[in-house]
Amino acid sequence: MNYVVNTCTDAQWNMAHDEFLLEGLSGKVFCLWQNAPSVIIGLNQSAYAEVNLPYLRENGILLARRVTGGGAVYHDLGNLNYSIAGPIDEMRDALDIVPEALLQLGADVQRTGRNDLTTGGRKCSGYAKRLSGNRIMIHGTLMWDVNLDTLTNVLAVPGSKLSSAGIASVHSRVANLRGLLPQFPDIQAFRAALHRILADGDPEIKLTAEQLSRIDAEADKKFRRWEWIYGHSPESSFQNSRKFPCGTIEARYSLKHGVLQSLSFGGDFIGNLPADDLAKKLIGLRPEDISRIDVSDYFDGLSGEQLLKLFI
Repeated sequence: MNYVVNTCTDAQWNMAHDEFLLEGLSGKVFCLWQNAPSVIIGLNQSAYAEVNLPYLRENGILLARRVTGGGAVYHDLGNLNYSIAGPIDEMRDALDIVPEALLQLGADVQRTGRNDLTTGGRKCSGYAKRLSGNRIMIHGTLMWDVNLDTLTNVLAVPGSKLSSAGIASVHSRVANLRGLLPQFPDIQAFRAALHRILADGDPEIKLTAEQLSRIDAEADKKFRRWEWIYGHSPESSFQNSRKFPCGTIEARYSLKHGVLQSLSFGGDFIGNLPADDLAKKLIGLRPEDISRIDVSDYFDGLSGEQLLKLFI
């Protein structure tokens, strides 16, 4: 199978690259690629409901949204991603290509459930797919040596019921491939071996400067924009509480397309003005906008930046 080489590790650019493989090329093609630490949410997910946004900000982890459905996934350089795109009539066996290659390498994996590859009952890979005209793309993850603690933290939304027992459970349900393939000293050796099987001697498709420029433009126009990453989020409801110097504040709110639709405050906090008045002023704003608002009259001595921690 022909292939495209992609050495970029910017998740938002790589989402544009994947879209180009689907919509900008003809024939069957695959690409192996990696991302620096990032969370990739599915097309129909809420960034606010699925991801621990404060943890991402504190740890410099990028957030991106892909063009396919499915759930949120964590990527780091211990993860290898694959994308396979082509005409529908040439992709009948596409879901079997990667698992069969892994079996050739010696990894005992099975395709299970909706979209998982498992080994010994533990998930090591997930995939999603997308149609465009007469072409289809399948892309997925291969967990080689992913940091499982970070994976757990980025997907633990503040205020959720995930506990230390829940974290242990997450670890028990997922597995890295590194332990199954000890013949490969690192992920690059694994990547090279998988590449040889998938390419099977077929040549590289080298993208032109004009094609790469198109990908750059699409990354800037779509995949790096707030409107795509956050604003594409469906309506979701939340309830969070937090202790501040002024007392405990509880917020019940809903977001649609990244904008506050409803909001009410409760708690034992102290303030000079009714918090309901502030809630009315915040409707229609992005949560991020709260950091720039003076809220000290409603919550004694509190800054907008501090109040923002109640939301994201």
